[in-house]
Amino acid sequence: MDFEAALQTFIAECRELLADMETALLGLAKSADRGEAVNAIFRAAHTIKGSAGLMGLDHVVAFTHVVESLLDEVRDGRIVIDEALTVLMLATCDHLQRLVDDIGAGRPPVEPDTAGAALVTRLERYIEAARPTAVAVIEPPAGATLQRVARDEGDGNAQGHWHLSLRFNPGVLCLGLDPLSFLRKLKRRGRIVAIVTITDGLPAADAMLPEACYLGFEIAFASDADKASIENVFESVRDKCTLRLLPPRSRVEAYVQLIQSMPDGGARLGEMLVACGSVSQRELAEALAAQEGASSPQPPKLGSIPVAQQAVAPEVEEAALLEQKTTRQGESRSLRIDADKLDHLINLVGELIIAGAGADLLAHQLRHGELLEATSRVSALVQDVRDCALQLRMVKIGATFTRFERVVHDVSRELGKDIELRISGEEAELDKTVVEKIADPLMHLVRNAIDHGIEPAEARVARGKPARGVVSLNAFHESGSIVIEVGDDGGGLNRERILAKAMERGLVDAKQRLSDSEVFELIFEPGFSTAEQITSLSGRGVGMDVVKRNITSLRGSVCVRSEPGRGTTVSVRLPLTLAIIDGFLVGVGPSVFVVPLDVIDECIESSAQAGHAYCDLRGQMLPLIRLRDHFEIDAPLPRRESVVVIDHAGQRVGLAVDALLGEFQTVINPLSRVFNQVKSISGSTILGSGGAALILDVPALIADHTALRAPSRNKTV
Repeated sequence: MDFEAALQTFIAECRELLADMETALLGLAKSADRGEAVNAIFRAAHTIKGSAGLMGLDHVVAFTHVVESLLDEVRDGRIVIDEALTVLMLATCDHLQRLVDDIGAGRPPVEPDTAGAALVTRLERYIEAARPTAVAVIEPPAGATLQRVARDEGDGNAQGHWHLSLRFNPGVLCLGLDPLSFLRKLKRRGRIVAIVTITDGLPAADAMLPEACYLGFEIAFASDADKASIENVFESVRDKCTLRLLPPRSRVEAYVQLIQSMPDGGARLGEMLVACGSVSQRELAEALAAQEGASSPQPPKLGSIPVAQQAVAPEVEEAALLEQKTTRQGESRSLRIDADKLDHLINLVGELIIAGAGADLLAHQLRHGELLEATSRVSALVQDVRDCALQLRMVKIGATFTRFERVVHDVSRELGKDIELRISGEEAELDKTVVEKIADPLMHLVRNAIDHGIEPAEARVARGKPARGVVSLNAFHESGSIVIEVGDDGGGLNRERILAKAMERGLVDAKQRLSDSEVFELIFEPGFSTAEQITSLSGRGVGMDVVKRNITSLRGSVCVRSEPGRGTTVSVRLPLTLAIIDGFLVGVGPSVFVVPLDVIDECIESSAQAGHAYCDLRGQMLPLIRLRDHFEIDAPLPRRESVVVIDHAGQRVGLAVDALLGEFQTVINPLSRVFNQVKSISGSTILGSGGAALILDVPALIADHTALRAPSRNKTV
């Protein structure tokens, strides 16, 4: 086994499981099936513990064992997860995350782990308070291969109790699991009528491993619990043991099937069943004799056994088989892939696109019909490969949104506010790279909404609003981009206060008239803040400018809408991918630019007079941005200009260019730091000729053009 690869898989799985635990803990209060939610949390902790045991990470096993023990008490109803325990459990998730991060970074375990010890102490207080008087451990008498360990009462009548046939895997002790602890848990569901300890698996003394488990049990169990409840006792060890369960009033044939299902043919199991009182000697002998005379050309279906035992209805069996089939099909279609391999694939596809463009250009220059046809087919296939490769990196935004459940919980608790997070559009997909880079800006926007947006409960009630505030996250696709909205139902931005602060800082002129959107955009100025108080979270005016800068670096844009008394919404518009886009080539003099195809509405011949900033578009005035003037390109004027009509965030403008050069699959190369200050350009690409073209940053281009047309404000800023 490649230990390093297995360790990386363990780390990735742990992070996913901890995220699941955190989500389940935060959603527990409003979960319709609280029991299943608790089971999900327990399974996550148990899986982490088991996997850590396999990797030899004893400190993780020891800590998770305590967490698991507490969750076991929760499952038994002895502990209720309230707000205080939720906070404690979230802290244990954080600690486990730190342990996993240390493992990922190659750091040795902290000695002594005071933080972990403090958490363990708090967890154990809950466990000790919940546990009743100690349960006596059932010890088998020595000196016998088959012992009747206990029998409380009863006459061996199989009609009144369940029968459990339990075999633990040898490695169960190495995972920190105590087989006897499950018997103690079983007693909480009912009464163990009789139990036989199976020691057949014991090797000779010199071959016995002290850390291996060789025991099995045959148990007669009286309980009113249903089958699922009894099986739930062994939930955490179900993949580490073999459990066969026969309900009360099972037919004797079911016991015979149990005997025949044993690996050794159940040579001694019949004797044990009789010892347990599950069947009588006479019933067993008659059933076995009947079986010997019977023949079955086909082995019974697995689902037919519980039906025969009257444990489930035939309809349930069919539904279970269908679900099993569906699950297996789903499993076969899922594959965990290293992100670096995907990145390498995208890079290779990018190289393939550039090489294909070169071949296509050569074919056109040679004017060879068959070669043109062949390159056309290759180009179509390359485009399909590109789309499939990009789709591999598309992930749902929902996982990122879910992280903010914890942020809202912790921050609102710190501020003493009651706030609900509402999420919608979590199915929207975008490139994994964009998702990773947008998390921090979104975090800042959510924290700002909680701190500055939502008013205190008293103020909300006085304004006739519910005491509980709402912060919302929404995502949707629009015009080839994804739009993410962070909203709140708080008091809204104070337009006059923002304007006054901007005048005080000299950002705007007192005589200047600004629209609401222009005023709200001032909050993204560095160091800008109208907060009356500085809190531990915000108020120093540091952050919103970083948010905008980070979003802009992703070729995105941000805008703000706000209404007094009704709240604020910040909309972030981002490209779906940062790797390869469909572009449209335009020429201005000797320069070639790429316009993202998804923002282009149409291309027309320009009807504007030389020097005019507008043109007529079917009776409507269309603002023009002349790339020649914007980038100060010194080249002869063409005989006639063309206009590329673009639509971005509901704003239509025309780009006046010299030539329209056609569509082009554009591999995005980011600009180096030397060109960080270059505006209106988001990257470059290599053309089929080997030359380079600059990719237009349309939002920035429109913003720059607008700013240039408002000289007074531009001067003051």
